[in-house]
Amino acid sequence: MLLLLPILVSALAQVAAAQTATEGQPSPATDYVVGAQDILVITSYDQADLSGKFTVEADGTFTYPLIGRVTAGNLTLRELEAELKKKLKNENFFTNPQITVAVEQYRSQKIFVVGEVRTPGSYPLSGDMNLVEALARAGSTLPSASGEVVIVRPGSGHVSGPVLPNQDDAENVVRIDIRDLQNGTLSQNAALHDGDTIFVPRAESVYVFGQVKSPGAYALQQRDTTVLQTLSLAGGVTDRGSTGRIRIVRIVDGEKQELKVKLGDTVLPGDTIIVQERFF
Repeated sequence: MLLLLPILVSALAQVAAAQTATEGQPSPATDYVVGAQDILVITSYDQADLSGKFTVEADGTFTYPLIGRVTAGNLTLRELEAELKKKLKNENFFTNPQITVAVEQYRSQKIFVVGEVRTPGSYPLSGDMNLVEALARAGSTLPSASGEVVIVRPGSGHVSGPVLPNQDDAENVVRIDIRDLQNGTLSQNAALHDGDTIFVPRAESVYVFGQVKSPGAYALQQRDTTVLQTLSLAGGVTDRGSTGRIRIVRIVDGEKQELKVKLGDTVLPGDTIIVQERFF
């Protein structure tokens, strides 16, 4: 089962926590797109009093000494640096201005993490945030989480807020297999964008009764789970139980069916596994 993911996310949570603790320090991510309410740190190596913190206003602009209103919205940090240098040079303040721009606080872009995580909510989208970092910030997945994470991209005209998966809008939905992610498949560690919703569904249940040590309902956290794996969740078969006398009660097209199964057979969500007693 997904025992490694909390360990993986816990380790990365320390990275996320460190980033949160240093939110007051400017970020050098030059491909970040500036938006309203972001707080920028501009450093001038030519004249110290041109350095400072500047808040981008609702219209995407801010006031900078000597040159007045500057449009920052929808520009990357590198593009904004180039724009400031151009204005300072064109207005003959400096021949070769040396300016750097960084972000002190990300306020314009955010993502949403919902579902089976410890701390659901909205989080600022900082720099090149990816899926694992977002899960780390949300405190990792819960034991009740399924083996899949769904990323929902906001559609055109969408009002800011979390969005749940919609079968009619499959092109904006990305499904990630957590088992692949914990096995180190980098392609599964998706890059996130402004407005993305990360949805961690609740695992569907399978039920185990009869001659097992801990009968009850158990979360089916990964595909292709076998009868043997499910029995292990229930503590295994008792001394009176028979691994050769196992049946599954399954609902198929609204009708109840009883199936005789082997330990290597795959269980489905909603199955009830019944372990019968030995004949002797």
